[in-house]
Amino acid sequence: MTLERRNSISDDVLLRVEDATVIKGGVAALDGLTLTIRRGEHTAILGPNGSGKTTLINLITHEDHAFAAGDGRRRVHVFGVDRWNVLELRARLGMVSASLHQRFVVGNSAGRIRGEDAVVSGLFATHGVVARLSITREMRRQAIEVLDGLDAGHLAAKWMDEMSEGEARRVVIARALINQPSALVLDEPTAGLDLMARHRFLELLRRIAARGTTLILVTHHVEEIVPEIGRVVLLRRGRVAAEGSKAAMLQAERLSELFAAPIVLDEVGGYYYARPGSGAHS
Repeated sequence: MTLERRNSISDDVLLRVEDATVIKGGVAALDGLTLTIRRGEHTAILGPNGSGKTTLINLITHEDHAFAAGDGRRRVHVFGVDRWNVLELRARLGMVSASLHQRFVVGNSAGRIRGEDAVVSGLFATHGVVARLSITREMRRQAIEVLDGLDAGHLAAKWMDEMSEGEARRVVIARALINQPSALVLDEPTAGLDLMARHRFLELLRRIAARGTTLILVTHHVEEIVPEIGRVVLLRRGRVAAEGSKAAMLQAERLSELFAAPIVLDEVGGYYYARPGSGAHS
């Protein structure tokens, strides 16, 4: 691991963001945001479009950087470390998003790629296996083992551009898991999935959480919050509006205020479902 400085942050803290401001286009996409997530603390970060969710993900993965206020403090610490080699950080924090698999299909410089190679590419933090990389038999064994563990071994030989959205999403998860990350950062992970594919995907996330991998789910869809997630952070206008237990945060009044519209909330089998209430406008 490449790092330059470690501070006294407790070993059980996975992520700490302290008074972070990110300016984009002259506007504060994040405005003095402070957030702490501990290891094993499955957390959903919920907010409407424009609340700063994507910027927060980019801040965590060091694609965006907080405004330097002149006080010398580092605003973001992941695993207690404030400076990372970006590729190594992405290996420790497995990334899963609805759009990630498109990088293996559209404009992929490595050409068409099969599921197994897409998973192996996670070991190199690339979006394809290219000729200059030395791929060992052990790496391929690891990829097959991870796919098998997700009931997706049959996708190893299948071309990514011939997979369904649900199949491709399983490969993307396998790619994230091949490095045995401490946490998965999930960005709107069920977008584009049909009803049954979404159900299977969410059940897969539950299995991963039960194995000890911390889930950090960033979403505006309440129904993506699996029962294993016990903490919810409400994000609005680049700031934490409220945070606490799922039961306390997923209340109709809180969500109506968050989304600035009447919200009706139902809970079935540990899952929550939100729909517009009376007076909501399309």
